Formats: sequence, structure tokens, C-alpha cells
Amino acid sequence: MIRSGKHGLTTSLALIAALSGPLAAHAEADDARNTDPEKREETVVVEGETLYIVPRVSSPKLTQELVNTPQTISVISGHLIADQGAVSLMEALRNTPGITMQLGENGNTSSGDTFTMRGFSSQSSIFQDGIRDLGAVTRDSFNLEQIEVAKGPAGSDIGRGASSGYINQVSKTPRADDFTALNAGATTEGGVRLTGDANKMLGETTGVRLNVMVQDMPVPGRDEVTSTGYGIAPSIAFGIGTGTEFQLFGQHIVQDNVPDGGIPSIGLEGFYNANADLRAGAAVDPSNFYGSSADYEDVEANMITAKVIHDLGGGLTLTNTSRYGKTQMDRVLTGINALSAPSSDPATWTVSRSRQRVDQTNEILGNQTILTGSFTTGRLVHDFSTGLEALYESQKSLSFSTTGLTIPAAPLYNPSANVSLAVPYATGAETDGSTTTLAAFLFDTVKLDEKWFFTAGLRAENYDIDYDAVSVSTATSHPALPVGTLVPTSITADGSLVSWKLAALYKPRENGSVYISYGNALTPPGGANFSLSSSESSINNPAFDPQETESLEVGTKWDLFGEHLAVSAAYYSTTNKDELAVLDPGSNTYEQLGERKVEGIELSAVGKLTQNWQISAGLTTMDTEVTEGTTGNNTQGAAARWSPDLSATVWSTYKLTPAFTFGGGARYTGEQKRVVNPATDISTQNVPVIPEAWVVDAMARYEFSEQLALQLNVYNLFDEDYISTLNNSGARLTPGQPLTAYLSLNVRF
Repeated sequence: MIRSGKHGLTTSLALIAALSGPLAAHAEADDARNTDPEKREETVVVEGETLYIVPRVSSPKLTQELVNTPQTISVISGHLIADQGAVSLMEALRNTPGITMQLGENGNTSSGDTFTMRGFSSQSSIFQDGIRDLGAVTRDSFNLEQIEVAKGPAGSDIGRGASSGYINQVSKTPRADDFTALNAGATTEGGVRLTGDANKMLGETTGVRLNVMVQDMPVPGRDEVTSTGYGIAPSIAFGIGTGTEFQLFGQHIVQDNVPDGGIPSIGLEGFYNANADLRAGAAVDPSNFYGSSADYEDVEANMITAKVIHDLGGGLTLTNTSRYGKTQMDRVLTGINALSAPSSDPATWTVSRSRQRVDQTNEILGNQTILTGSFTTGRLVHDFSTGLEALYESQKSLSFSTTGLTIPAAPLYNPSANVSLAVPYATGAETDGSTTTLAAFLFDTVKLDEKWFFTAGLRAENYDIDYDAVSVSTATSHPALPVGTLVPTSITADGSLVSWKLAALYKPRENGSVYISYGNALTPPGGANFSLSSSESSINNPAFDPQETESLEVGTKWDLFGEHLAVSAAYYSTTNKDELAVLDPGSNTYEQLGERKVEGIELSAVGKLTQNWQISAGLTTMDTEVTEGTTGNNTQGAAARWSPDLSATVWSTYKLTPAFTFGGGARYTGEQKRVVNPATDISTQNVPVIPEAWVVDAMARYEFSEQLALQLNVYNLFDEDYISTLNNSGARLTPGQPLTAYLSLNVRF
């Protein structure tokens, strides 16, 4: 922890118990009224009612409702996002346990949405409307209808690199309705945010929708760091409610942020330094900013999508989606590195700084065609989905250097942002990688009768990766060339992948299911980062085979309380094969002998307990181990980094009166290991773990009328101190959000 918290776990649980007492009685009464199957069938959802439960995902690839889908899938509804005041994708993903955020390698800071799910890196498995979403951008929630989180290897669903699952963002598009919703909010840190959502029908079958956002938000608890920008997302739909609907929608987002280089980890439990004075040093103020006020992060993300949904008749539906997207990010950030203590006086202590610049452009051009329908063969009913995908993705990055530039160290305990620091200059080096994918897929759910469902999925794809790089020669790298010579490199890789999944599902009752599923995913060299290498120690060397991830899942799902509450439980066991391992340490020979295993259970409940009481809760356990191979931290018996043994989240709201709603929730993340090799002496390792953390949030909303409401969200209610992210060396971190509040006015007309 950064410093001792003001309230402990006992206080947090006492508050939650106090709030839950009277609500439990309502739940029991409501349960009694909904035990009769006929009464459950008569329960209807009032139009316009805010619900956390979503019965199915948006993708036509998955033909069944969630209760009959043999996979762990969480859907975070727009209503839940709004109740929590979540303004970004990562904030919304707090509702799904088992997802942890990462900080960049040593002096480098990752930007955008960087996270791990079920023990594996997943930042390259983010999708929007079923198509891969690229770019180093922090994704905003202003134009999201819902967020779908599918866990476990999903190669047959999305293709390469789906070792731990994927996240799909669903865009807002026109509805058959007229409404305008405005939201104006302010934070205790002095930030402001405005969003608008307007939908208008132009006749009986044509509608337009416009979503906008503008914000100027200081990052809570951090000096100088800001999140500023705007977004606009127009859309139009023709043929709403007819047999053929055409949608055209776009998104333009601009971010002008001051990035966060983090703070030194001195003073934290487990901090280690060779200097005895530094080992005994106090922690720095978590608000300290070690960069320059001139640091910046400029992001521009553009996307345009055309979608056709056509009813072919006979139960067949054809969906075609075309998209072009481009994201550009230019960032200058100050990183922090080694500490120096020239004397025993802390006033003389300093931290060295590095200047980093990233200039990266991502582009994507894709088309996806999906045919869905049903047919029978004898007594068997087939619900199928089949289609083709063509996708071109690219990433270009320029290289910069600070060689020859003077970058002064910063006072450790009293840094100032009013300092001019050198800007890294372009060296002429660059990398340019692209991947072209052609894929065909088929999913078939066979209904043997009303009790038994069997599902099979198959995806075959051909990929072609081109990687071009220009490096700058040094006396060591190219002794025959003058220092500073630009040296081009070109590497290609291509191949075919076949991904699959099989599942059997039994329905003991109409509102429940029990299932077992097995599937895989494949990640070829360069398939996750557009980068290829000729190094014998790099998994991105085209000479190596794709890594394969296989997973077994056994679970059960139930829709309760008149299908207003969805609960699920699952056991999963995932094995990632063909990881790179040292075959012979003496000759530094590498082979694909490594194997990693992650297993655990996952529980969830989302929906209504009573007419006025809603809940979203989840719990995940992870037991990770390297079962084969030895290389660095990937030593046999080692765990996986950033994978807590236990994580859980709960959020609940209760409508006390027709006008007043209150609620809150708690998030628990268990200890996350940075040092995972069991043979390592952690007493000499710098901050080997992120300690466990409890965070409690609260909200209250008062509706003056159907058109006007005031909402207050309080985050980290007990001002607990925790580490949000820690870098791979343990030298620096970003502190968790302190006690803050967000007050918003919602107007709808």
C-alpha cells in the first residue's frame, strides 16, 4: 500500500450489510411471487425500464440466448455504465472480475487500454461491433450501447490471438424512437464532462442518432495529469423495422491529454535498493508529477462503418459489415528510473528521468458477411451461423532518441512541472507491420430435443504478415557501416490457422442449463503486435509455430425471477502450449517447449432481485502455473504475472421511492505477483507484489421528473490507498483513485 488506509475491510462489509438487510426481505417476498412457472411467463419488461440484464449478445455468430450459450460471457449494459458514471472502457470493465491493468516495461509507459484477462495479455483482443479495434487509445463510453466480455480461448469466434477471450464494444445506432438526453457533470477535482444522445425518426423507417462528448478532466489524485478531448458519433439508418435495414455510422474522437509517468515505489512494502538510506526512505506523495507540464498525448481516432441487415425469407438473415478505421497517437512522456541518494538527507535525493516519444498510426479495413438461419434434418433442428471475413490491419511507429540531450534528474520528494525538458528527436528508424486475413467460419447448434443442445464451431483463416523496419546502425550492430546508417529489414510470415470449439448443453428446466465445452485459439508469430523478428530468442520469429491455447469449461446458467436475474457458475482450465523455453542455457538455444496452465472458477449474478433492487456481481479465482519450460520468469512452477488468486466485484442499486435511487458496490482484487519465479529470493526484489485491495463506491440519484434527474457518484468511499498498476521492474507505479465525487445533471426530452 502507498500509505495505511483510513478504514478497513470490517468497515466496508459493515456498510454493505447495513444496506443489504432490508433489501433481502424484499428479495424473499419477490422470489415467493415468482416460483410459479406460469407467473414467470406473464412477467413483462416495461418499455424504457432501466435493466442490468441483457439476454443475448449482439453478434449474429452466437445464435442462442446467453442461458443457452456454453461459454462464460458477461454483458455490461449501458444502464449499468450510466449508474456507475463510468466514462471509459476500463472503468466499465471493473464489473467483470479477473481483468487487471498493466503499466509499461521499466521506463516505458503503455498507453491506452492495456490489460490481462484470465492470466493472458488481452489488449489486442478488443473489438467494436464484431470487428477488431486497433490503436493506443483510451476508449470512451459515450457511444457504447453495451460491452460484451467473452472469456476463454475463442479462436473460432474471432480468429488469431484469442487466448483468453475478447471484449466487444457495441456502438449506439438509431432506434425507432424520438428522444434527446443530455448529461452535464463535474468532479471534486475541478473536471467537467458533457455528453449528449439524440435520436430522431425521419418518417416511419428512417432514423438518425447523434452522440457527442466533450471533457476536461484532471486525473484524480495526480498533479498535472489530465484527460481532455471530445468525440462525435453520427449515425443514420434506413429501413428500421423492415426486412432490409441499412446503417451508416461513424466516430471521431480527439484526445489532448497530459500522460502519467507514475511515481517511484520507494517506501512501499517490499521496496529494495542497494543503498541503505533509500531502503529506509519514506514514500513519496502519491500526487507527485515528475514530468514537464509540456508533456502531451495527442490522439485522433476515426472510424466509419456501413452495415446491411437483410431478411432473405425462410428464416435466413444476411448481415454485411464494412469498416475503415484510423487511429493516430503522438505522445511525449517523462518516465522515471534510478534513485540517487548522495547524502543521508532526503532533500538531496533525486530520481533520474527518461524522455519517451511515441508516434504510432493504426489502420484497419475490413468486411464481414454473416448468414444465419435454421433448418431441420430429421428430428434435429440446426441454428447456424456462417460467413466470411476479410481484414487488413497495419501499425506504423516512428523511432526517437535522446542521445546527446541533457535530461536533469528530479527532486525525489518535491518535483516541479515548471521545467523545460528536451524533446526526443526522430532518428529515421521506424517499423511498419501489417496483417491481411481471409477467414471462413461455421457455427451450428443442434437441438436434439428441448433438453439437449450440441454446438460446434470451426474457423479457417489464412494470414499474411509483412514487417518492414529501418534501424540505425551502431558500431556493434553493423561494424562494417558508418555509425548512423539507416539499415532496412523486411520479414514476412504467412500460414493457415484452424480454430474450433465443441460443446454439449443440457437443460434440466426451461430456465436453466448445464454445459461442457472445449475449444482452442492460435497465435502465430507477430499475430498480436504486427512485429516479426529474426532473433532465435523471440516468439515473433516466423520460424516458430503458432502458440496454441486450449480450454475446458464446465458450467451452469439459470434465469431466475421471471428471467429478470441471470446467475452462472463455471469451472475453467486453460493451457497455453508452445511457449518459448531455453533448451540449452549454455548454447542459448530456444525451443517451443513451454506450457502454462490457468484454472479456476467464475461466478456471476446480474439483473433484478425485486422490482426495485438490481445487482451485478461476479467472482473469479485463478490458479496459474508454468507447467513446462524454463526462460526468465517462465520457469517451471512459476505463476503468471498480474493474476490474482481471487477477485470479486458487486454493484447494487435500490429504488427507495419512485424519485430516489441509491446504491453502491465493492471491488476486491487479491495480491498480484510481479516476481513469479519460485526460485527467486524476493527479499532482494523491488516490490514483488501488488497488495490486495478493497475499494467501495456509492451513488445516489434523485429524479425530479421523467425529464430531469440529479446523480451523485462517490468513488473510493473510504479513501483506501492502493496500487492501480505496477511496472515490470517494480520501480514505479500509478496510485489508485482516491476519494472523489462526480455530480451530474441528466436531462431527457
